[in-house]
Amino acid sequence: MKIAIIGAGAMGSLFAFLLHRAGHPAWLLDNDRERVATIRQGGLTLEDSTGSTRLAISTVTTDPGDIGAADLVIVFVKSYDTEEALESALSLFHEETVVLTLQNGLNNLKTIAGVTGRDRLLGGTTAHGATLLSHGRVRHAGRGETVIGSFTGSAAQETSTVAELFTSAGITTTVTSDLTATLWRKLIINAAINPLTALTRLSNGEITEHPGLTDIQQSVVNEACAVAGAEGLTISPGDALAMVREVCRGTATNKSSMLQDVVNGKRTEIDYINGAIVAAGAACHIPTPYNSVLTRLVKALEGHRSS
Repeated sequence: MKIAIIGAGAMGSLFAFLLHRAGHPAWLLDNDRERVATIRQGGLTLEDSTGSTRLAISTVTTDPGDIGAADLVIVFVKSYDTEEALESALSLFHEETVVLTLQNGLNNLKTIAGVTGRDRLLGGTTAHGATLLSHGRVRHAGRGETVIGSFTGSAAQETSTVAELFTSAGITTTVTSDLTATLWRKLIINAAINPLTALTRLSNGEITEHPGLTDIQQSVVNEACAVAGAEGLTISPGDALAMVREVCRGTATNKSSMLQDVVNGKRTEIDYINGAIVAAGAACHIPTPYNSVLTRLVKALEGHRSS
């Protein structure tokens, strides 16, 4: 199976490393020439609790033409870059190509479907924590379940094949029959963790040590569950908050992608996470003041590199 991963950031590099190590070489496609050159020269290095491991990686490029048509394309770019990234990589896709997004936020499936079609489009979430230390160097800061499902429910065989592939690479993966609910649960987790880490500079685990912050998490979760309910989903605020706390513990040392973006003076995905909850709430006339304030505060930080 020819695998291509679009985006060589923290999660893209982590998955490429794990797949390569398990004997499933994956191409990495990224538009950052410096990053690609660094990986091509020095490989990928994974740091975790057991130490540091380096793998030589030659299958990394800025040119999708170097890859050709792929059997599986995994999308790991930022949500706001999705359409442009897919449009520039059309040569990766053929009639049988399976496309999987494990990105943060809502609406990525809709965006990708507009480029590649819906029939072999999969979506999902992953609870693995990854911090990009430098180009090609990732800290694996926590493990968790990866859950995937099909966009239309008609790609059962493709979904099972990808789940088996990931599990064989140490990425424990299950299949869901309710992808929409799965994506909303992940959205709620991100909404209750990422902006707080970005605003406070605390790791995921450190958030739970501050009662004032956990109170904010509760309010964010309550609002999100109310909006999800208005959209026909039943997500218990108590269960959702328990999931948030579990992820905080399981990825205690991880610095969220939003925190990494703020520190590096980059645009965040806040509009696709808390901002998406605010927009959905406005559409169904449900107030979301906590999510709204967090969205505005994080946007105020964007573009200001941390010293």
